[in-house]
Amino acid sequence: MNKNEVIIIPYHPKYAEQTVLMWRKSKELAIGQKEIHSFEDHVYFVQEILAEQYQIELALMDEQVVGMIAYNENEINQLYIHTDYQGIGIGKTLINKAKVQSSGRLSLYTFEINQKAQRFYEKHGFKVIGRGHKNEENLPDILYEWISD
Repeated sequence: MNKNEVIIIPYHPKYAEQTVLMWRKSKELAIGQKEIHSFEDHVYFVQEILAEQYQIELALMDEQVVGMIAYNENEINQLYIHTDYQGIGIGKTLINKAKVQSSGRLSLYTFEINQKAQRFYEKHGFKVIGRGHKNEENLPDILYEWISD
């Protein structure tokens, strides 16, 4: 295997702490706000709640978590890419995996402040269908939808 090759695997609990560290750093950079939950609560959320309700895929490079996505056939609940690995196709790979597994329609929310994410989703065929701020961070967000051709 190429040392810099990215592999996609189903979520495994042994990567819980790495996943949460990557998620928190990526989200903080994207929205300029520290995570409101403790690290332990965040790990619990991934392990016990997110993993029960969604398919979670991890992007690994050299055994390091560089991305994650949580989705089902109708929505993408979480998508985070390590800050040092953004812009090299990991997000595209993960979102395409969710599209293939979808019902032909996916929705997701992103924070209005996260313009980088908005450009990414719009580039990958998602259209704005709503706006609001029903999130714990109390930030305005955007509801996107993708419909297959």
